[in-house]
Amino acid sequence: MWWNEILLGYYFVLSPTCTIFVGTMTIQEAQARVDAWIKQYGVRYFSELTNMAVLTEEVGEVARVIARRYGDQSSKPGDDLDLADELADVLWVVMCLANQTGIDLDEALERNFAKKTSRDSHRHLDNEKLKY
Repeated sequence: MWWNEILLGYYFVLSPTCTIFVGTMTIQEAQARVDAWIKQYGVRYFSELTNMAVLTEEVGEVARVIARRYGDQSSKPGDDLDLADELADVLWVVMCLANQTGIDLDEALERNFAKKTSRDSHRHLDNEKLKY
């Protein structure tokens, strides 16, 4: 039974331990998938301090790709300039930090949109530096 491919919404269940996701997902669903992966393959979350260091490292890898693709630095032989993968690594670690500190990023992002809209609804429209 488990070894049959069963379509469950956007999920294909291949076995009790192997689920493949196809389609789109909410941030909350992504957080749940990261949590499930950590519990199944990662043993446990790294400490918050370690994950902060890992996040810094991943952001540095994004900066390296940006500097070589869009900036003045040239690539080295064998450079992997996959910006999408590096951004996904950043998102992964952010979700780990959110999970281990009890933050629902869907809710946090909604609050952040409200904050930015309230604070900045005219600020950028009136900024002469942003006009073409």
